[in-house]
Amino acid sequence: MRLVLASTSPRRLDLLARIGITPARVAAPDVDETPLPGELPRNHVLRLAEAKALAVERGPNEAVIAGDTVIAAGRRILGKPVDDVDHVRMLALLSGRRHHCLSAVATIDPAGVVRVRLSDTIVALRPLSRAEIDAYVAGGEGRGKAGGYAIQGRAEAWVRFLHGSHSGVVGLPLFETRALLAACGIAVD
Repeated sequence: MRLVLASTSPRRLDLLARIGITPARVAAPDVDETPLPGELPRNHVLRLAEAKALAVERGPNEAVIAGDTVIAAGRRILGKPVDDVDHVRMLALLSGRRHHCLSAVATIDPAGVVRVRLSDTIVALRPLSRAEIDAYVAGGEGRGKAGGYAIQGRAEAWVRFLHGSHSGVVGLPLFETRALLAACGIAVD
């Protein structure tokens, strides 16, 4: 059986490699990531992970895996910052407070069965000064990352508390991923 990764994220490829998985191919899903009116963060991330898996063509004897990650600050959904002003706004909002990193994984097995799992990790960042936020934004590390920070980079030094899946915050919760791949019939180390 062949595995298709419905993501162009290099972080997801790296995370799959940690559990001994190399996809046969990578495909970019074309999915509108705009939250629906009134959509809660948990429902949003689950919907997007499944939509991304379904958006990629699956050939005979292929399984698809897709993921999505958002930061939830209360009921607010923080995706990827759209520009530097949005980036500063996100980091200022997260500074000194707890938030949820929601990371969903969806698979479609060769028979077409869709399975979706959710990882909910609580993260607390220490208070950040405006100078720290400005320097981080200028460095570019948090661009393209949910909530505007990369826990696997410099921002990890800001984390004063984490309860849940570190890999989920990076972008693909490996515990849930491993279980879903096994359910698809894919052997995992």
